[in-house]
Formats: sequence, structure tokens, C-alpha cells
Amino acid sequence: MLTEYGEKLDKTCPLGEYPRPQFKRDSYLSLNGEWRCAFTKSEKLPHEFPQKILVPFSPETPLSGVGRVLAPDEWLHYARSFSLPAGFNRGRVFINFGAVDQTCKVYINSSFAGGHTGGYTPFSLEITDFIKDGDNTIEVTVRDISDTGEYSRGKQKFKRGQIWYSPQSGIWQSVWIESTPREYLHGVKITPDFDNEQVRFDYDADCTVTASVYDSEQLIAQTSDNVIKLPDFKPWSPESPFLYKVVFRCGEDRVDSYFGMRKFSTGKDGSGVWRLFLNNKPYFHNGLLDQGYYPDGFLTPPSNEALKNDVESVKKMGFNMLRKHIKIEPMLWYHYCDVNGILVWQDMINGGGSYGLEISVLPFIGINLDDTNYKTFKRTDPEQRKSYYNELKEMINALYNCPCIALWVPFNEGWGQFDSAAAYELIKKLDPTRTVDTASGWHDRGVTDVISKHIYFTPIKVKAGGRPYVLSEFGGFSHRVKGHTFNNKMFGYKIYGSPQSLANAYRKCYERTIIPQIKRGLSATVYTQLTDVEDELNGILTYDRKVQKIPVSLLKAINERVHL
Repeated sequence: MLTEYGEKLDKTCPLGEYPRPQFKRDSYLSLNGEWRCAFTKSEKLPHEFPQKILVPFSPETPLSGVGRVLAPDEWLHYARSFSLPAGFNRGRVFINFGAVDQTCKVYINSSFAGGHTGGYTPFSLEITDFIKDGDNTIEVTVRDISDTGEYSRGKQKFKRGQIWYSPQSGIWQSVWIESTPREYLHGVKITPDFDNEQVRFDYDADCTVTASVYDSEQLIAQTSDNVIKLPDFKPWSPESPFLYKVVFRCGEDRVDSYFGMRKFSTGKDGSGVWRLFLNNKPYFHNGLLDQGYYPDGFLTPPSNEALKNDVESVKKMGFNMLRKHIKIEPMLWYHYCDVNGILVWQDMINGGGSYGLEISVLPFIGINLDDTNYKTFKRTDPEQRKSYYNELKEMINALYNCPCIALWVPFNEGWGQFDSAAAYELIKKLDPTRTVDTASGWHDRGVTDVISKHIYFTPIKVKAGGRPYVLSEFGGFSHRVKGHTFNNKMFGYKIYGSPQSLANAYRKCYERTIIPQIKRGLSATVYTQLTDVEDELNGILTYDRKVQKIPVSLLKAINERVHL
């Protein structure tokens, strides 16, 4: 089953666009394309790599050309050669990985260059001392035990089905090389200060950094200080997603970026009801659950155009938010949300052991479990609890500068949940500028910014309280479109036999249940979901994105009424 993007796949350099627009240099050498690979029972690098694989597609995916699942007792090894163009090396050379699932080690010309744990977060390694003139060899060794251990794994499962999806492993986001001068800008945190009409830059750099801010092509401010005043600035919002360009110079190093002036907070509206606020005003978040899966690339989009199309489709439907569910996307996806004005609720990746009925069933009878009991929530491995926090920090650091990120979700429905109050405090320390839904759905331990409910089977009755009430999952209306399904199975919370009955059910849900309760305190909605995914046929779009099940005109007309 292919998307139209998979059908047109550029095998010479798939997903070849520059992958990190939030921190962009003009130095760029993509390593996407054909590599060699081998599956072995040992971590030791093999002498032979007998198979071809199309990076960045996991070997389990159709687009990889492999079609092979990496078993928990195996290692996946990659190899390819590369040479740097003349003049490319400016002093330092780095290799960047968008994501490698789950643990990996990287070798350059047979020397160990570094490794990484965490299947969804980006990382970089300096390889200056390992490269040579002419041909160089890169080898990557990967281990992925998926749901047989407590690593963060998302919705992957060896025995896939219903809400759990096919496993995948290895390199699944872009790989590229860049070069910097010896002294360079390592990173920057960009923090808009809406109330004080200024923006703050916190640098990690080898030298003094100068920031130049542009409104389109017009230079409006320049300084070597950390703060730039922006009187009468243009605010960023879904209705007007204005972005300021910024150029950072650290010696001879230049980095292009951008930011949006916006503020996320909570507060009471004029009637004394707690709401989510945007730019100091009550603002309704009207969105969709978005798994970010594709039938031909699984977690990996078949092209960057596919990422862009998903975001633009949501905008055309009239929604203003996406909840990125148990996945961290390539950085270009967040860029498209920034540009199009789509708020993002970002989930952390779940881990832990096998989830039992005590986690998923007890909340329906009003039992809220203590998540400091690691055994109950299948979080008994102290190393994996530590790894969770490392990956949480990596996620927040990677996405901090994206204007679209409105809310963090560290835990969902109790999956691998532990010490959620501590997770909340850590997130607020790392990023006090966003709101937090600490335990989306249930097992709320009281340390969170919102009242978060998942309601599929019982009547939706909003009960306003001391925090904004968000319906963080609901809907799940399913309809099968013949010729556009992953298999013959069908999972959904309510099943409809025709497009018309599906559209009618959706309309009635919003007109009779959702819209009337906004005045009573409903502050956000997340409808399940944007697309079908494998067994799940509850998407507004089919899995291959070729059929829109509910008409855009109907969605847009309804969404024009979903606001405060």
C-alpha cells in the first residue's frame, strides 16, 4: 500500500531537503539514499553487508527495499562510503541523525565516533578527527528490542493490532553532514517575552554571538546582547502565523533561524471559567489526534511534501491544533506547523513493561492509581526510568524553539507512567513557557495544568473546575473505504457503513455535544483522528491519504463554530 508520494519516491536522495530549518547552516551533505546492511546475532561489525537498504526508511517498511523485521536478539548494521566536497571542511565536521531506533553506535573509518540511546530524538556527533581526504566509511550498529523491554518505543509492538502498530528499527530520519569553523554556535534557546515586548537568546557558543532580526527582508534589530526589544511587534497565532527571521553570527559561523512572538498560559475568562490562553486571551484549541504514520514508510514520511500536505490539509479543514501522539516528528513537520499556524500538543514517547488491565480499565470505574508504585505501572527498571528523563530533556531541547509547541504531554493513559508530579516539575523547569497535560486521559495525580479526559464510550459531560477542562481524546468514528486499507481488519470505537452516515455522526457530535458545552467550560478538543493507521479506520483521511472521508466543506463549516 503506497501513498502517492511513495509512488514517486526519489531513490537517489529521498527526503533530501535541508532537515532542520530552525537552526540552518548553508553547509549540508545529505547521506540519505542507498546504504548496505546486515542482520547478525552479534554487536561486532560484520565483514560483509549483503543487502541494500534505502535510508532513512527502516528495514521493516516497504520503501526500504528490505522488508525484514529486526528481532530482539539481533543487531542491524549499516555501511556506506562518502567523500567531502572540496572546501567543505571549514574546521569541524559533524554527522547529524534525525532519529535512530532504539540504541546505536557510530563508526567512522572503523573508529568509534559515539552512540545514542532513544529512538525518537535527534543527535549529532563531531567526526573531525576521524575523517580523511577522499573516501570515508560510516558504519552504524543498531539494537532495537521494541516492546520486549522498557525502552521508549511509542506504539510499536511485535504483535501488532488494534491501537498498536508494526515495529520498526534503525535509521528512520534523515542523516546529514555539516561543517563549522573551529569556533561556532553550538545552540541557542529562543524565548519570546510577549508581555515585555522582547525576545531572549540564550547561547551555547565559543565566541560572542550577534543576532540580527528581520521582518521579511527588512533588518529591524541587531545586538550582541541576549535580549532584543521589539516594540509594536507582530504576534504569532493560528489566524496570523507571523514569523520573524533571525540570523546568528558567531565569528565566521552563520546560522539562520526564526521565531514567533506568542504566549501560552492559563487563566479565567470573563465568566470566571478556567481557560487555555493564547497571547493573554482565552483561546479554544480545536484539533485532531495525529499519529504520523504512513503505510509505506511507517514512522518515516515518504517525502517532505507528504509532511507538508498533512499539515496544510488540517489547516484547510479549519482545525487550529494537532496533538502529535506518541511520536516526535522530523523537524520540518514542526516548521510547517509554525508557518501554517497550527498549535501542537507534543506527546512524550511511552515506555515501560506490558500494560495490564489495571492501567487501562480501572479509570473507567473511577480508580486513580498512585504512579510512584513502579510495579503497578510496569516501570521497574531504574535505568529505563533514567533514560526516560534523558529523552524527555532531549525532546524539549530539540523542539523548544518551535513557535507551534503549545503544550507538553509527558504521559498518556498510564502507559509507562511514573512519578508524574516530578515529570511536571522538571518540564516546568526546562520550559516554563508552555502548559503541561501531565497525565493525559487518566491517573491524574493533581500536579498538572489542565483537567484532561479521554471519553469514547460514555456521554461527554463537561464539569469545569480549577483548571481548564480539555477533552484530550474523543470520537474515533470509523468507516472502511474499500481499496484504501492496510488489511482486512477494522478497529474503531463506533463503526459506520457509509460516508454519509459517518459525516452525519460527526456533525451531530459537534452540534449536539461539543459546541453547546464550550460555554460550560470545555476549553479544547482532540478528535480521533487525522488518518487511518493499520487496523484503525477512524481517520478523517484514509491511511494512504488518497480519500477524504468527511468533506472539507462540512468540517470547515463546523469548525467555524468551535471557538470561545
